[in-house]
Amino acid sequence: MSEIYEPVIVGFLCNWCSYRAADLAGTARIKYAPNLRPIRVMCSGRVDPQFVLQAFRSGADGVLIAGCHPGECHYVNGNIKALRRFTLLRKTLEQWGIEQERVQLLWASASEGTILAAAVDRMTEEIRALGPLRWGDKVLKSEDLLHQAVEEA
Repeated sequence: MSEIYEPVIVGFLCNWCSYRAADLAGTARIKYAPNLRPIRVMCSGRVDPQFVLQAFRSGADGVLIAGCHPGECHYVNGNIKALRRFTLLRKTLEQWGIEQERVQLLWASASEGTILAAAVDRMTEEIRALGPLRWGDKVLKSEDLLHQAVEEA
C-alpha cells in the first residue's frame, strides 16, 4: 500500500479575525485538512519574513498568512503591511527556486470559518501536488553555488 504524502502547513493567523475563523470552523464542525499548524499572531502585519523562512527551515512545506480584510484591521493598516511583505517574500523565494504556491495570503474575518477551511483544503492539495519542499536541496545548494562562484571570481 502506497503512502500519501501529507504536507505540513504553518499558518500565521491574525488574533482578531483569522484565528477566530479557525476557531469558528472547529466549533461549527466544518471539516478541513488537518495539515495546518496554526500560530496566533496579534496581526498579520506582525509576520516578519524571517518567521516564514524559519518555518521552512524547520520542515514546513507551505506557509499560510491569514489576516483581516483590508480596511478592517484592528491595527489600522497592519494587513496592508502584511501584503507588502508577502509580495517581496514571494519574489525572494522565487529567486531561490521555491514555488509561489508554498506561501499564500488569505483575508478571512472571524465569521468566515468556511472560507478559511476551504483555503486550507485548497492549499493542502496544491502543496501535496508539489511534493515536499526539501529546503536543504533547494536553498542551501543554491547558497553553496553562490559561495563557490564568489570564491572562483
